[in-house]
Amino acid sequence: MKPKTTAELAEIITSARSGLRIHGGGTRQELGNPVAADDTVLTGGITGIKLYEPGALTLSAGAGTPLSEIEAALDEHGQQLAFEPMDHRGLLASAGEPSIGGVVACNASGPRRIQAGACRDSVIGITFVDGTGKVVRNGGRVMKNVTGYDLVKLLAGSYGTLGVLTEVTFKLLPRAEARAVVLIEGLTDEQAMAAMSRAVTSPFGVTGAAHTPRGIDGDPVTMIRIEGFVGSVRYRSERLARQLSDLGTAEIETDPARTAAGWRWVRDAESFHGKPGDVWRVSVRPGDGARVARSARNGFSEDIGVLYDWCGGLVWLLVPEQSDVRNCLGEVSGHATIVRGGVETRNALGAFHPEPAPLARIAGALRRKFDPRQILNPGLMGAQPDLP
Repeated sequence: MKPKTTAELAEIITSARSGLRIHGGGTRQELGNPVAADDTVLTGGITGIKLYEPGALTLSAGAGTPLSEIEAALDEHGQQLAFEPMDHRGLLASAGEPSIGGVVACNASGPRRIQAGACRDSVIGITFVDGTGKVVRNGGRVMKNVTGYDLVKLLAGSYGTLGVLTEVTFKLLPRAEARAVVLIEGLTDEQAMAAMSRAVTSPFGVTGAAHTPRGIDGDPVTMIRIEGFVGSVRYRSERLARQLSDLGTAEIETDPARTAAGWRWVRDAESFHGKPGDVWRVSVRPGDGARVARSARNGFSEDIGVLYDWCGGLVWLLVPEQSDVRNCLGEVSGHATIVRGGVETRNALGAFHPEPAPLARIAGALRRKFDPRQILNPGLMGAQPDLP
């Protein structure tokens, strides 16, 4: 089924008698638990930039609009999406073209999250169709008009289980004039956590902080990004490099192509592309990241893949198939999600971290309210708990 308007989508959902798989650009279909649905709704026909006001730093687009189309329009005016959305195609070996609705549905957010927030923090308005076929509009097309219940935050990251997005509106950022990356090689994981912590708490406006124990040349490298006007970037990166000099020799990379490629490598977890094994993303407090990775190495192998983003608060792990990374958390507060894993693994372990009982009841009640027939991507976020 290929609706081209919100009204057509509402009619499809209203008349549905069984589960519907919601399919956008098709690049993230393996995220989450296997969907138990016979019919598929393709939202790629609900497309096009509806409103773009560069002076107001806002843009509205149909949910099926390719992300590349939006980025091209923004680039012409020297603007960008603040949250640097991840491209899952290389990691999941998927084809297709990422859609902006899929980005919001998955709350896909990249390295700039530590400074600009997640995808949901940039969305100021949405239109969606809930599981009853009702069309819901929330938020607005300009920031001063955003009032009422914040369903934007609720729908972002709900993977199409509460409603199917048809239009999204974003607040934007001007594209940085210059970028510099402070690089420190040879640090241990613990030293890297300390370096990144010092960087992000400095006054120098860090927009990215990542560390890999095994970089492209095989050695550990810590990456700290600063963006802005040319003179300001030069001053801040030099000052930060001097501030971190006690940890090791810091180099400053300013080549636009190399810095862009380096952060794309982090954003898309490129070091795990094409390699066998399951990929997990673990969200913890930045200070606990190294502890989780050490536990995973002890539990599986010293050769597992590790990548730290968000100052160590996001830990990417490449582990043997059917490994349960959640056992590595111990007493660490956080959650571990399967990003790439076989159907058997996702069925056995669950793609998403189990929720505490009170939170699970709230989530279940919300799904029943928005999708009482349980027809939108059924099973993708797990079974719904029985309400007391």
